[in-house]
Amino acid sequence: MNLITLTEPQSAIAEAYQSLRTSLEFSSLEKPARSILMAAVDGSVDKTAAVANLAVVMTQAGDRVILVDGDLRQPRQHEVFGVANTSGLAQWLEVGGPAPLQKTAIDRLRVLPGGPTVSNPVALLSTKRLGERLTELAGMADYVLIDAPPLLNVTDAALWASQVDGVVLLVNGGHTRKDQAQRAKGILTRVQANLLGAVLLNAE
Repeated sequence: MNLITLTEPQSAIAEAYQSLRTSLEFSSLEKPARSILMAAVDGSVDKTAAVANLAVVMTQAGDRVILVDGDLRQPRQHEVFGVANTSGLAQWLEVGGPAPLQKTAIDRLRVLPGGPTVSNPVALLSTKRLGERLTELAGMADYVLIDAPPLLNVTDAALWASQVDGVVLLVNGGHTRKDQAQRAKGILTRVQANLLGAVLLNAE
């Protein structure tokens, strides 16, 4: 995957990610959002690239970042950053122990891969361990960014949204319909998520 924030750091898209990082930093000064879910509305959104690029610009600004691949159905962040996926979030939620974080080639960025796929990811994400693991990760970084399945596809993202400090809604400008975005926002409202804002991708 081409991470534009690395290959073209002066591009308009890279600058947009830098602006997003600044907006998140100042979104809640009284209670900073340390754990942030990047929640795609639907499957047309390239959420993997969005989360990865935001992680890169955060490290470029000096932040220590842990990127969690919370998509236990189709994990892809290990491919983006070239790290092992033999053990990851799924196994950590099941058996505990030290977090199986993977170092990347980017300073200050570690990845918690999804791990080998499991038969019932919802059961894992529904346990109170998820909140405990997030708290543990937040103690090891300035920001914890989470990649999860789209909100309208499965319930996984709603479970994440109920546990994180804040949520950023990802909308595909060339595909996502207004009613889909409204339904996704409704899901976040029902789980009492802290919606920090929305990002329009592929805007023309």
